[in-house]
Amino acid sequence: MPSISLPRIRQAALASALALGSLASAAADRLPTLDGKPPLVIAHRGASGYLPEHTLAGYELAVRMGADYVEPDLQLTRDGQLVAMHDLSLERTTDVAAKFAARNGGYLVSDFSLEEIRSLSMRPQGTAQTSYPGFTPSTPHPLRVPTLEEIIALVRRLEANGSRAIGLYPEAKQPGPRLATQILTVLSASGYVGTDKVFIQSFDADTIRSLQRRQAAMGLNFKLVLLNGSANRLLAMDLQRIAGYAQGVGVSIRGEGMSRSFIEMAHAAGLTVHGYTFAEGRPAQGEPEVRKHLNWGMDGVFANYPDVALRARAQAAAPR
Repeated sequence: MPSISLPRIRQAALASALALGSLASAAADRLPTLDGKPPLVIAHRGASGYLPEHTLAGYELAVRMGADYVEPDLQLTRDGQLVAMHDLSLERTTDVAAKFAARNGGYLVSDFSLEEIRSLSMRPQGTAQTSYPGFTPSTPHPLRVPTLEEIIALVRRLEANGSRAIGLYPEAKQPGPRLATQILTVLSASGYVGTDKVFIQSFDADTIRSLQRRQAAMGLNFKLVLLNGSANRLLAMDLQRIAGYAQGVGVSIRGEGMSRSFIEMAHAAGLTVHGYTFAEGRPAQGEPEVRKHLNWGMDGVFANYPDVALRARAQAAAPR
């Protein structure tokens, strides 16, 4: 595919990005988060501004840049395997239409087997490319659609090699108990029991309630996050009531009602606030946007460019 010219800041050595993560973590306790800890930088679909979204390469680059969490959107294949894919359809991010005829009028993830999905090639979106300067993925098949088990294996290995905890932030893309139960089953089988290393999110309140009940029955205790595009709609749902079944809310930074006062009200209800999506790749515009929300007390940011968010976090937390 044609080369995309990236801004000079994205051509910086990966070592510089790693240093940013350390600097940010050391200084970030100055910001008004709910628990007083540094706000989280969550790699939105991996380092999706640089590499194809929801690939092992994208997750690994995000971790090496210093991201605190990686976010896999999860769906079930026809044969019941959890794979990372944002859209219900495979068409936008893969070459499925060139390799398979449409099924049931389209290309839903749920209509294809894991083996078929693994045969697909990923298509970079936006500013993403198929490589990043100075970075070589350490996994086989770094640019194919991964399973949740493969993502966990990568995270565990990077944790062991880097001597720091790396968080998982899966989203149940489809409502209902089947997908939610499968996520809990895989996390439990992989040794997760409910630490600050895992958040599970969904736009569906019933799914979050189901996760609360099911994980309690399984002896698990993951933090649950209810997503909504509008802070005002979350207010209308009653933040105190949401706090009865979730530990946080995820809200669009461009949605109605997103403000410092909303964050303060959520904190008063005991809820963390994570904002999505900080997708501006030009640091001159992206960094001030992240800094503004962190200074409001936002507890975590979903970022397509983790290095930009880490730099902004360090700047927001620096002594005045």
